[in-house]
Amino acid sequence: MLAGNASDRPTSPKDLLDPALAARLDRLDVLSRKVFEGKLPGERRSKRRGQSVEFDDFRPYVPGDDLRHVDWNVLARLDRFVVKLFRAEEDLSVELIIDASASMAAGRDEASRTPTKLAFALRLAMALGAVSLSARNRLAATLFTAGGVRRTTPLRGRRSLEPLAAFLTDDTEPRGRPPAGRTSFEHACRLVASARTGRGVVVIIGDMLMREGVEHGLNAISGGRGFDGHLLRVLAPAELDPSLEKQRGLFGDLRLTDAESGHAAEVTLTPGLLKRYRQRFEQHQRWLETLCRARGVALTTLTTDTSIADVVLGSLRRRRLVG
Repeated sequence: MLAGNASDRPTSPKDLLDPALAARLDRLDVLSRKVFEGKLPGERRSKRRGQSVEFDDFRPYVPGDDLRHVDWNVLARLDRFVVKLFRAEEDLSVELIIDASASMAAGRDEASRTPTKLAFALRLAMALGAVSLSARNRLAATLFTAGGVRRTTPLRGRRSLEPLAAFLTDDTEPRGRPPAGRTSFEHACRLVASARTGRGVVVIIGDMLMREGVEHGLNAISGGRGFDGHLLRVLAPAELDPSLEKQRGLFGDLRLTDAESGHAAEVTLTPGLLKRYRQRFEQHQRWLETLCRARGVALTTLTTDTSIADVVLGSLRRRRLVG
């Protein structure tokens, strides 16, 4: 079974996406900072000129142009040969890569109704999937744990919302183990890069607390591969400020266990230790920011005490991921 409390993990489409929010998302689309040439006719306007029903501009005729595109009315009035240019429609692919590893089970606070990072990530993935499918983009989702990777077939159209929800609510452990020497995150990114039939937007959703493979994974979706990469880092409020956990017993002498590796450490929680934690956390955040900036990946840090509506309609609209 995947990480996450059984009562916290979404188990139905309604748990994943509130119908009222779904109606608001229906008017949005996934945006790209780059121009992509798709394989299928879509609903996205491209800067690439081609043949469609949407007129764009004129240019002078040159030998070899298709005579069917000559504007004969302009020739009759102005005695000039010009051809019509049309705005091509472009199909966009959207790839979601979701972290479902053990560290994503953290963050639940019943008092404040804050979900685990996994529940938050799955709901965010469903919201972005709904935006993509409603806009008739091609969509695929890839989910990874420390032990394996699972991936959907390509999805398209509103009818694919149900298969997407079934994929995200399936709590069986993925069986696609990564090759030796490769982490599941890197393997997931490489699968996305190798499986692509077109170019498009790649959205990674996770806490990025894995020990290895971050650089190699980001390399797979960056560089000259034509991907428009976004990393949505999902964190619990207490990961930013551990002092918030004091009321839940996080103080004094403790034995802390790494959710990913199982390694344990005896610590005494003091103000000095909390200060060093914050310094290390900020150092890790700057490292991640540097990695993303060098690879053209847009990094957005989110906390699980924020509503999915505020994230998609607020943060992600400002970041120009949706609009």
